[in-house]
Amino acid sequence: MSKVAIIGGGAAGMMAAVAAARAGNRVQLYEKNEKLGKKLFITGKGRCNLTNACDMEEMMAAVVHNARFLYSSFYAFTNQDMMAFMEGNGCPVKIERGNRVFPASDKSSDVIRALSESLRKLGVEVHLFAEAKSLVWEQGQVKGVLLKKNRHMVPADAVIVATGGLSYPSTGSTGDGYHFAESAGHTVTQLRPALVPLQVKELQTVQALQGLSLRNVRVRLKKGSKVRYEALGEMLFTHFGVSGPVALTASSYVADEVKKGELILSVDLKPALEPEQLDGRILRDFEEMKNKRFKNALTRLLPSKLIPVMVERSGISPEKPVNEITRVERKHLAEQIKDFQLTITGFRDYKEAIITQGGVSVREINPQTMESKLVKGLYFAGEVLDLDAVTGGYNLQIAWSTGYLAGISVPI
Repeated sequence: MSKVAIIGGGAAGMMAAVAAARAGNRVQLYEKNEKLGKKLFITGKGRCNLTNACDMEEMMAAVVHNARFLYSSFYAFTNQDMMAFMEGNGCPVKIERGNRVFPASDKSSDVIRALSESLRKLGVEVHLFAEAKSLVWEQGQVKGVLLKKNRHMVPADAVIVATGGLSYPSTGSTGDGYHFAESAGHTVTQLRPALVPLQVKELQTVQALQGLSLRNVRVRLKKGSKVRYEALGEMLFTHFGVSGPVALTASSYVADEVKKGELILSVDLKPALEPEQLDGRILRDFEEMKNKRFKNALTRLLPSKLIPVMVERSGISPEKPVNEITRVERKHLAEQIKDFQLTITGFRDYKEAIITQGGVSVREINPQTMESKLVKGLYFAGEVLDLDAVTGGYNLQIAWSTGYLAGISVPI
């Protein structure tokens, strides 16, 4: 029986503890917060999108960086395994649009409760308010963890670092694991907020639209004439820019580009209509409203909040009678609807980022065990690693899978 010390009581840490204890090890879990799963609690606006029910090919395709590294992890503990684990521990699940999986109760606390109960049954010793100061190792072999409080050294045959990243620092994600990794000789790749809202230059425009959610719009992020990212989905206007699934996912793909300079966000508000079809639709609306003024003739075409902005962008006088609008003016209006542009200047910070991009270099980790290639008995799992995916439950599946693989890989 090995003594296993796990640093971090989030998704990856709890799953690593479950797996290591099931394998017959003596497991101690150290969490610096007052409770386990603090970040899990706020995930998915408190509902916890705990995985995605897609097939494994889609799961791999959803990973933005280092997907091949996850092959062993994903197959060691699949999304189906995670759903079965939840169901088996008293937390029924449901599948929603986009194959996103949630607890049937819509309460993230039930996910945490299921994991906590499993830890209790397996005899895992959970230590709260227990912050790790550093790793202890000798001659390339881990020896334990030094705790901050009283500088107490916890001896261990294996240590699993599952400290998370830098996103939502209020939950305790302050980058401790990166320091532990570097102290052990590991490389930490460039860190930045990801799955994070985008900031725009046209603040007056987005503030006028604040709170408006657009569904089924096509978003393109462009550098000059080159499209750097494209997707169809939901977008939300905020007081500083744009958020919502398509904007958040875009942030993971264009981080390098934005650092080099501004990007153009082009939104097709009517992607189901070709330009000619849209012109025909506008023409029909105008014929039915021919006695109205332009500012009152777009109610069937656009959300009310968007109409004043679109009227201004069209260049057509809001008071102009619809029957006096020219074909050229109408065509320009259609162009604005198909190509509603904003200038992306940057991202919000870690306080609003769902995940951290970058982390412990996976080149220095054995993908079949999650063990360090540099220090024997040292394992890493979850967001602390240079692994990230798009929204939809995929990042939590990375945490469950890598945590599980690390836990079962510790020699008994």
